[in-house]
Amino acid sequence: MNIRRATQKDMPGLNRLLYQVLMVHHNGRPDLFKANAKKYTDEELQSLLADETRPVFAAVDENEEVLGYAFCILEVYDGDNIHPDMKTLYIDDLCVDETSRGIHVGSALYQYVLDYARQIGCYNVTLNVWSCNPGAMRFYEKCGLTPYKVGMEKIL
Repeated sequence: MNIRRATQKDMPGLNRLLYQVLMVHHNGRPDLFKANAKKYTDEELQSLLADETRPVFAAVDENEEVLGYAFCILEVYDGDNIHPDMKTLYIDDLCVDETSRGIHVGSALYQYVLDYARQIGCYNVTLNVWSCNPGAMRFYEKCGLTPYKVGMEKIL
């Protein structure tokens, strides 16, 4: 397995996984997530792949097939009214192909993101996880992440 910046040639594999992760969310919260949809249009995905402030990393096998991805967003606080000056790397989405789970693709991707964040001088790495996805919550806790804020709702 190799982890690297994703490119446009990875779009079919990225799209396949974007559908998979959205179905996990749809199954957990069909009131919030559509079935058979994906987070980004092809045009939006192409734009993301070219954006240095939104790095996308792909874990690929020896045939360059995408096994997993991590979509990230670099957040820079510089002269902010309430935050000290710092950089944060936010993991917007991390997904491992259903057929590649259990072979440490997710932990390798997460470690790659941590190393990248350290390399560019980030203070921390953050992410959000849906409470309807207990497997993801266990994975992130196993990776050493701890909650730092909690989102709550009241459905009307």
